[in-house]
Amino acid sequence: MKETVIQFGEGNFLRGFFDYFLDVMNKKGLYDGKAVVIQPREGGKCALLNAQDNKYNLYLKGVENGEIKREHHFIEAISRCIDPYKSFEEYIYLADDPDFRFIVSNTTEAGIAFDETCRFDDKPCKSFPGKLTQLLFRRYKKGLCGFIILPCELIDNNGTELKKCVLKYAELWKLEAGFTDWLESENQFVNTLVDRIVTGYPSDETAALHPDDKFLDTAEIFHLWVIEGDFEDELPLKKAGFNVIWTDDAKPYKKIKVRILNGAHTSLVAGALLSGIETVGEAMNDDVISQFLNKCMKEEILPTIGENEESTSFANSVFDRFRNPFIAHKWRSIALNSVSKFSVRVLPTILEYKEKNGIYPKRLTLSLANLIYLYKYDMPEDAESVVETMKNNSIAEILADSSLWQTDLSEMAETVTEYCNRIDALGAKEAMKWILSE
Repeated sequence: MKETVIQFGEGNFLRGFFDYFLDVMNKKGLYDGKAVVIQPREGGKCALLNAQDNKYNLYLKGVENGEIKREHHFIEAISRCIDPYKSFEEYIYLADDPDFRFIVSNTTEAGIAFDETCRFDDKPCKSFPGKLTQLLFRRYKKGLCGFIILPCELIDNNGTELKKCVLKYAELWKLEAGFTDWLESENQFVNTLVDRIVTGYPSDETAALHPDDKFLDTAEIFHLWVIEGDFEDELPLKKAGFNVIWTDDAKPYKKIKVRILNGAHTSLVAGALLSGIETVGEAMNDDVISQFLNKCMKEEILPTIGENEESTSFANSVFDRFRNPFIAHKWRSIALNSVSKFSVRVLPTILEYKEKNGIYPKRLTLSLANLIYLYKYDMPEDAESVVETMKNNSIAEILADSSLWQTDLSEMAETVTEYCNRIDALGAKEAMKWILSE
C-alpha cells in the first residue's frame, strides 16, 4: 500500500482519531494509503512504535443514542515512524515522493508557534512549523505539487495560523520568492475543528487483553471533524460513515462546540464541586444536577445560540458523552482556569440571552454565582492574580472587573449576590433545586 499521508504527531489523539479513520477507509476499500508518522519532539516514542510494526489496538467505548457501545479495532494505518532528530534525511526525503498528498498534525495547542531561533539548516528545526517549512521548501525545489494540510491542533483558525508561521520562516530565512508563490498556489492550509475524547492507554482490564501493546489506545464513541473545504473525492471520510462536515466556514461549528459542550462543562463545574461530586458521570446520575444541566441546555443555551438540526443533535450527543461510564472525567481537571473559560464559553450566552429576552438567564446566572463562591471559599487552580482578586474583593467589585470578564458585569451584582447568599445558606445543590423551582 502506498504512503500518502505525512502525520506530525504519534500521540494518543491522532491514533484514536485520524489513524482510525484512515484504517477504516482502507479496510472498506475506499482509500489506498498509509501514514508516515513524524515524531515532532525529541524523546518521543517513534522507536517503540516501529518496534511493534506500527500496529496497535484501539477500543472505542461510550453511549450512543442512550445505548452503551463498545468497539475493538486493530489499527494498521501507519507504515513507519520517523524521528527527524535521529534520521533527518529520512524525514526530509519524504518531500521527494509524489504520492504524498495530505499532511495531518496534532502537536498540542502550543505546537503551531513561530520560533525565531529556528534556522533553515537545523536538522531538524525545533518547532513544528519550522520542520514543515523545511519539508515544503524541498518539495518546491523538486518541482512537485503541494499538499492539503489538515492541522488538528485546538486553536482557532489552525490552518491559517500554521500558514502564517510558514510564511514567516520563508521571510526569516530569505527563501526565494518563487517558494512563497508556490505555497500560495499549490498548497491548501485548511482550518479544521476536531472533537473526540481520547483517553489513551486504559486503566481497566482492557490492558490485560493486549499485554505487549504499548500503544493500546482508548477513546469515546463520539467524534466530529469539521473541515473547511471539500476533499471527499480524495479522502472519502463521509462515505466511510464518519461524522465529518465539509464546509466553507468552520466558525458556526466552533460556536456550537464552545457554547454547548464546553459551556455545559463550565456552567456545571463549580456547582458540582461545591456539591461534593467528583466526576461528570456522577453528576449525570444526580437528579438535581442533571436536571439543572438539562434546563440550562434546553431553555437557555440552545434558544440563545439558535436551535437547528445541527445544534440540537450536538446537544443531545453531549448528554450521551457526559453519561459515558468508561470515562472518569474529573471536575477538578475541568475547573482549571475557570474564570477565563467562563468568559468565553458561558458569558456570551448570558449576555445574548439578556439582549434577546430583557432578563438574565436564571440558571446560567446561578452558575456564575457558583463560580464566584467556589473561588472565594475553595482552592481554585488559576492564575495567582485571578484567585487573589476573587478572594479579596466584594461580589460587586468582582463583577465590575473587566480584566476578568472582558466587560463590566455590574448590572448583575444584585442578583449574583442574592444567589451567592442562597448558596451560603442552603448549599450549592439546594440552591440549584431552588432555582429549578422558580
